[in-house]
Amino acid sequence: MRHGWGLFSVAAAVLACAGAARADDAAVEAFYKGKNVSILVATAPGGRYDVNARLIARHLTPHVPGKPTFVVQNTPGGGGLVLANRLYNTAERDGSILGVVQPGTPQVAIQGDPNAKFDPLKLTWIGSISSFAADADMLILNQKSPVQSALDLRKPGVSATLGAGTPGSTNLIFAQMAKDVLGLNLKIVRGYPGAPALSLGMQSGEIDGQVVLLSSLRTTQRAMWESKAVKPLVQFGRTTRLADLPDVPTGHELVTSPDGRALLDFAELPFFMSLPLVAPPDIPADRREALRKGLMAMTKDPAFVEEANKLEVDLSPISGEAVLELLRKAAATPKDVIARYNAVVPIGN
Repeated sequence: MRHGWGLFSVAAAVLACAGAARADDAAVEAFYKGKNVSILVATAPGGRYDVNARLIARHLTPHVPGKPTFVVQNTPGGGGLVLANRLYNTAERDGSILGVVQPGTPQVAIQGDPNAKFDPLKLTWIGSISSFAADADMLILNQKSPVQSALDLRKPGVSATLGAGTPGSTNLIFAQMAKDVLGLNLKIVRGYPGAPALSLGMQSGEIDGQVVLLSSLRTTQRAMWESKAVKPLVQFGRTTRLADLPDVPTGHELVTSPDGRALLDFAELPFFMSLPLVAPPDIPADRREALRKGLMAMTKDPAFVEEANKLEVDLSPISGEAVLELLRKAAATPKDVIARYNAVVPIGN
């Protein structure tokens, strides 16, 4: 008799869970039906994060209960800090506001930047369509530059000028790492608002190069890449060389000390959450899970996959919890390593 009651209890629990799931789906559907959901992008139009935000906006709708319309808005400023602060402090916490930030932006908060008015571990991470499996952040120079390799930039009298963004931007962080950790003779010009401005700066000769994602070169700056107008010297965000860049060393190959390696490990951690989609803290749990589930379902949608492949997006998705785990790891970095990192990539510079 007891055995029979046990089976009945299990069946009742399963039915109760199923009923709760249906109720959650119905509540999420009721909230999102007919609603516009903003995806705020922390960079100017035309760059990698903008392109990928718009890719998500075009394909996420059928995968979220209620089928909301996703609308992209660009809100650049402070290397992503303006948007991250807004999401954390003033944005609606109901699942109607999402954001695409540069993956280095949470790192700035972990560094202790007083302008970062947010706790990255308390933001709601939805997931990322890329974990950098087939991508690299590359130091590139104009083809006309006499510099032929990274090692040339360690020679006396040989140097190059790189353009970069604002604090928190990946291109500035790795330009600084290339200069101070890898020991390359580089001058860094900060303040470029995005990929189009950097591309124009290289074409005009205003700067010799930049640090840029391979996927971005192949999409938003395709003409520069396909015409071989640029040459890659270093690939960051990797422990091994990409198969199609066998002659380009990784940062880890060029670093010369254990301290430098620890700094590079800390700096490269955000790459593995390459294109994070995030929401304010404390959004309702059912909407959070619907958005997380919807994003992962979208990455398997044939129409999405086809367009992502055309755009040459590194499609290697990870969940919101996996993004959060990367941030927990970053936050657990020893304080002395973070202090040394801050000396290389100064807060506010």
